[in-house]
Amino acid sequence: MNFTLKIWRQKDAKSKGGFETFKVQDISPDTSFLEMLDILNNNLIHEGKDPIVFDHDCREGICGMCSLHINGFAHGPDTEITTCQLHMRKFKDGDTITIEPWRSSAFPVIKDLAVDRSAFDKILQAGGFISVNTGGVPDANSILIPKKDADESMDAAACIGCGACVATCKNGSAMLFVAARVSSLAKLPQGRVEGARRAKAMVAKMDELGFGSCTNTRACESQCPKLISISHIARLNREFLKAKFRD
Repeated sequence: MNFTLKIWRQKDAKSKGGFETFKVQDISPDTSFLEMLDILNNNLIHEGKDPIVFDHDCREGICGMCSLHINGFAHGPDTEITTCQLHMRKFKDGDTITIEPWRSSAFPVIKDLAVDRSAFDKILQAGGFISVNTGGVPDANSILIPKKDADESMDAAACIGCGACVATCKNGSAMLFVAARVSSLAKLPQGRVEGARRAKAMVAKMDELGFGSCTNTRACESQCPKLISISHIARLNREFLKAKFRD
């Protein structure tokens, strides 16, 4: 398969970027999208040119590092996958593919397709923890949790923090990410003790870092590789409002 690639090149966050066009040929349909970029970079290096910078790590759909906007879709034109799980058979031979980094003021470009997503780490540091007695390990069944609550908590905890929700949202909102983190603890008794403080702290940090507001377009949900539901945003709003009423 042969493809024309329009790839965003940018030296750093302060430099002006633009698209550059590249050709790749004889790509197997079973090649993953990142492997295709590896082939392109190998060709560029042999030609003495600067390779394309992009993030990747596990290449198993676990870490969320492979964050690319492909033909207008976060992680590409498929569902329930990250970019590393996207294969070239999803495209047609001869296609032109446009590849961009995440677009958000809170995610400044490091270089080319790689962006700085440390804003998510700062939100987690603001409230994504619980205070527990670190003595002996308690029996797993000492605190009974209804299966429905446990399932909802685990569904929220499936968030890999890739940032697709922010990149997809027209407002650049991080509400789905924050909601997933808050919800994963709010449904468990261990997380209830600090629930009010957590909701306020994480929302405040999100606003401070320049993320936009949520207007419930559900774009975040549609492009999330783990299909995190926006019902968690409703829970975050409830947690936040209850905390404010207590104040």
